[in-house]
Amino acid sequence: MKRSLPPSLIVRGHPDFDALTALATEITARAGGTLELHQSFPAMLRRCIDDVIMTPKTGRRAYEELEKTEKTYIGTRVEIELRALLRLPRGRLDTEILGRDVDIKNTMGSNWMIPTEALDQPCLLVAADEARARCYLGLIVARPAYLTQGKNKDGKGSISAAGFGNILWLMCDHAYPANFWRGQDPHVVTTIFSQSTGNTRMASLFRQIQACPIARDVVEAVAQQKDFMRRIRSDKGRGTRDLLEKEGILLLSGQYDSQLIKALGLPHCRGSEFISCTPRGALQRRMAEQAGFQLPELS
Repeated sequence: MKRSLPPSLIVRGHPDFDALTALATEITARAGGTLELHQSFPAMLRRCIDDVIMTPKTGRRAYEELEKTEKTYIGTRVEIELRALLRLPRGRLDTEILGRDVDIKNTMGSNWMIPTEALDQPCLLVAADEARARCYLGLIVARPAYLTQGKNKDGKGSISAAGFGNILWLMCDHAYPANFWRGQDPHVVTTIFSQSTGNTRMASLFRQIQACPIARDVVEAVAQQKDFMRRIRSDKGRGTRDLLEKEGILLLSGQYDSQLIKALGLPHCRGSEFISCTPRGALQRRMAEQAGFQLPELS
């Protein structure tokens, strides 16, 4: 999405003010309030993108690796998931809100393509900026005056530079969960995925990336196994936890090891996340051993 956006002109006296504020109020209420919308909408976007990348099955780790048709399908997924999130029905366009037909438009770029059937109708605009992990949710009445004069072969026009000012933003430049692999050193990622088995890949993941909460879906992507959760636990000396423990590395679960995670001063882990660390100093080693870990003697 564009880094610099004009301030919204949707204030009292604007011809679209009443219609768009009513829709925005209804959308926010359906989401369970502003706070819930700000939590559930970004998480939904991350899920839609990751479900198409399908790292566990394909080995791909980024949006840029998708085929053109798959990138298009993300828009379809967002439409379906957004209707489900807001409990909205299908409509003549994509949905219906307060008795009005509303088109849902999604982009992973810097603009939206508005079809002719959506002209003069409200559009719910969704955008995800993968490079910066920022998301957008807005409303616009797709008036011809807000669109560019040039059209593509399907007769669709994009929102003009001045037209952006006629968007009422529910969320603008808001953080959403980043693609985990974008934030990692490429050499580290290559090292992790060069391992030949699920166990050794997972061990490499938690050996290379410590003191960082790692989500369950990242673990699944690395394991590339159906029963990956069994591998991450102690497994008669063969599990990932066992392999790391022999090296003096703790593999902790946000669900079962929350007290130890806090005592070690590690970042907060949700119940579905994992985190690894190498205890430093006698006190941290003693806390780990009291929690049941059998660490090797220091050389």
